[in-house]
Amino acid sequence: MEFKDYYKILGVSETADSAEIKSAYRKLARKYHPDVSKEENAEEHFKELGEAYEVLKDPEKRGEYDQLRKYGARGADGSFRPPPGWQSATEFGDGAFTGADAAHFSDFFDAIFGRGGTAHRHYRTDGRQSGFSMRGEDLHQPIALFLEEAFNGVEKSLRLRVPEVDERGLITHRERTLKVKIPAGVGDGQHIRLRGQGGPGVGGGEPGDLYLEIRIAPHPHFRVQEKDLYLDLPLAPWEAALGAEVEVPTLAGRVKMKIPAGSREGQRLRLKGKGLAGKPAGDLYVVLSIAMPPQETESSRKLFEQLAKTVPFNPRAHLED
Repeated sequence: MEFKDYYKILGVSETADSAEIKSAYRKLARKYHPDVSKEENAEEHFKELGEAYEVLKDPEKRGEYDQLRKYGARGADGSFRPPPGWQSATEFGDGAFTGADAAHFSDFFDAIFGRGGTAHRHYRTDGRQSGFSMRGEDLHQPIALFLEEAFNGVEKSLRLRVPEVDERGLITHRERTLKVKIPAGVGDGQHIRLRGQGGPGVGGGEPGDLYLEIRIAPHPHFRVQEKDLYLDLPLAPWEAALGAEVEVPTLAGRVKMKIPAGSREGQRLRLKGKGLAGKPAGDLYVVLSIAMPPQETESSRKLFEQLAKTVPFNPRAHLED
């Protein structure tokens, strides 16, 4: 089935009001009326104009048509298929066109709105009429957090542009402010689903969901890998050689940590459960680095010279083979 673009046939935009649609139809109907027109295929154009006007002049039919444009499936060969379960809830034949006129409309019109003066309808179990319905669109929204907010949890106010159906059945957008609670321990790239906070449903369909994508801002000290945190911890050469007890920052506050004697550059020490919250919680990995002190005094220089004489050590020995 070929899709009919009624807006294109009438030469109006999707946001055209009823006056624009009526004016465009009258102008083109005079141009292509078979009794006076000398245009090629005038009769076919005239029928297309009548079909387009029959749908777009009526807010209810136009609303259904706009939903078809949005949710129907279009094939590469130009074919069109309505959404699953589609049945129109509107009637035609009450305006400028009778059921007999509509019988000359396209297969597209026939498949969407039916023939014989009354469109097909279906009924709910409670006996009330029910037209085409569709679940609302799921929305996706990134939300930026500081690492401390992700660790502790936070309440945020979001400003969203959400789709809604106006009184003519057209899809528009409006701004909405939403307060959301972010639980403690969320990770970078994680999605949080807020049920029913997405786009509105069509024809009584349930609303879609809102998915928040967590994006954690870079931290000056910590790196995040899923639930684990990594921290580079500088040590003085003698702390690494002799061992020491030092204070280490964590997102929950500073803690004391024992550095074993003979620690090496790049060695990792784990603080269990000091990462992001979870079941289980993540860990904090402390990555050791050796920081050399500035050689600013004569006494410090002499100490290094003495160390070089008393501790024979060649860190490049593995490169001499």
